[in-house]
Amino acid sequence: MDEFETYRPLLFGIAYRMLASASEAEDIVQEAYLRYHAAPAGEIRTLKAYLTTIVTHLCLDHLKSARVQREQYVGPWLPEPLITTDAGLTPLQTLEQQESIALAFLVLLECLTPQERAVFLLHDVFDYTTPEIAEVLGKSAANCRQIVHRARERLAERRRRFAPAPVVHRRLTEQFLVACTQGDVAGLTTLLAQDVTTWSDGGGRVTAARNLILGRENSIRFLIGVARKTPAAMRATLEEVNGVPAFLLWLGDALNLVGVLDIVDEQVQGIHFMLNPDKLAYIAAQVRARGE
Repeated sequence: MDEFETYRPLLFGIAYRMLASASEAEDIVQEAYLRYHAAPAGEIRTLKAYLTTIVTHLCLDHLKSARVQREQYVGPWLPEPLITTDAGLTPLQTLEQQESIALAFLVLLECLTPQERAVFLLHDVFDYTTPEIAEVLGKSAANCRQIVHRARERLAERRRRFAPAPVVHRRLTEQFLVACTQGDVAGLTTLLAQDVTTWSDGGGRVTAARNLILGRENSIRFLIGVARKTPAAMRATLEEVNGVPAFLLWLGDALNLVGVLDIVDEQVQGIHFMLNPDKLAYIAAQVRARGE
């Protein structure tokens, strides 16, 4: 096996969390692969550090343009979801790695500058040492320590734990799906937290709510309205998406929606609906690759 392949899951994991896009992360990793093979003999001292440096800087460069794109994005923005049952895709061995791939956490990372995001992810999620990060970014170790501290403080102001027991998350996801399908207002009232927030990301490509939907009553009205318009032929499948149970809605062979819930204290605190076809392409390809 090419030595590069040993580090592919790590590199994809860094790039995906940096960019919140699986397809763009794959492009970044492929570019790193091409640069690795084109590197002059003797240039690479430590392969892991060399590849991490390439991927991190490619991500930082990409985010300069992505920032502008997100400011112009139509409606609520959500990360591109991916199925995470493939162990070779991105490392999820530690609690930090599991939590940091949650959609809600990827949204939270948007409060950090790209540089803060890079330092925080490398240090707190992927266990790089401060001197290693300093070498990757070309900064002093003291500066990197300050950046980590600042990033932690900014995240702590908004951060929650997004990882209830998988069996609980799956049960509540199934109950939510049934309640929506049946138009069960009482069931949804029980499931949803009073201050639940609903995201509906259509990216201007398909019909979706243009603003965040705040609160239980508003979210229930929205969910019931969507359910009434859903074709009877729509079918649902359950997958592990970004580390948690989620549902995918299909019309024939076309993936129409990915739904991911944030569960806090056994109530739904956040509802993430991905409808943007551009952001559904990667996860649909994952399913097709399994021959389903």
